[in-house]
Amino acid sequence: MPGRQSDEEQVKEGAAENGADAEEELGGLTAEELQQGQEAALALEDMMALSAQTLVRAEVDELYQQVRPLGQGRFGQVLLVTHRQKGTPLALKQLPKASTSLRGFLYEFCVGLSLGAHSAVVAAYGIGIESANSYSFLMEPVLHGDLITLIQPKVGLPQPAAQRCASQLASALEYIHAHGLVYRDIKPENVLVYDPDCRQVKLTDFGHTRPRGTLLRLTGPPIPYTAPELCAPPPLPEGLPIQPALDAWALGVLLFCLLTGYFPWDQPLAETDPFYEDFLIWQASGLPQDRPQPWVGLTPVADALLWGLLDPHPRKRSPVSSVSSYLGRPWRQGEGEAEEVDKGDVEDRE
Repeated sequence: MPGRQSDEEQVKEGAAENGADAEEELGGLTAEELQQGQEAALALEDMMALSAQTLVRAEVDELYQQVRPLGQGRFGQVLLVTHRQKGTPLALKQLPKASTSLRGFLYEFCVGLSLGAHSAVVAAYGIGIESANSYSFLMEPVLHGDLITLIQPKVGLPQPAAQRCASQLASALEYIHAHGLVYRDIKPENVLVYDPDCRQVKLTDFGHTRPRGTLLRLTGPPIPYTAPELCAPPPLPEGLPIQPALDAWALGVLLFCLLTGYFPWDQPLAETDPFYEDFLIWQASGLPQDRPQPWVGLTPVADALLWGLLDPHPRKRSPVSSVSSYLGRPWRQGEGEAEEVDKGDVEDRE
């Protein structure tokens, strides 16, 4: 059963100098990819400077009435609140100052603001609050919980719901990547649902999102969502320059969980995890019929989709946009054709 993702990564901001050696210095990033990440970082810095000047300084209870908790994490909580004067229901994310810096708060707040125009991303409202002991910001409320509550152990989701999730999440990630950012925290707990059939889902929690090319090191043991390139010695002493391929890998693991109700492996390390080793042998063989036990029950269509997203070589890995080519066809054996997924439901909002 999919579990909570550990904080396995430590981020170090790094930028190579412009010039002919930039690609080599950043472990394979092209000049265009590097520039895209740098532009995203600069845009966020500008937004953070403006947001710091417009923080509302007040105690949350003075402005909003708490209704009930919506979620709790290591770094803070999300509450359903109502505006004391207007009665408007809102979601409020509250981060204690004891464990959150002003810069860290502003960063997450501004990433959410910059991405909230997409229909599959939780919209952050432009109101940040500084109280005596916490920082908070307001978001649209999503009241039906997260995806983890819908995944049945050893079963997963119904095929139509799994495909609707896949379509919307791939669209959201593609939008994030187009903005020069990498999400880095795909897991069921970060996917909020509006209904049990997943006709509308939204990605939330951007505390781990970073500009493309940010240098990243693995500081703890890998988990299923960890891409294998993070498990290898980094190409630079400072770490691996992150790419959207990290999100493609994590999306592939999540889709496997939606279709089966369990992880394909514990760690993407062939020397320590026999399930991952079996997958690599099977994938290299090019023979879908010789599927390992965890993959029994999936169709060749699902195999092709997941083989692409879970390619161990990041430069060969399929982009998240590849999901759209596999929608509307069966992903589980014996379930027949899948219903047509309305891609119009996940178009970017202007």
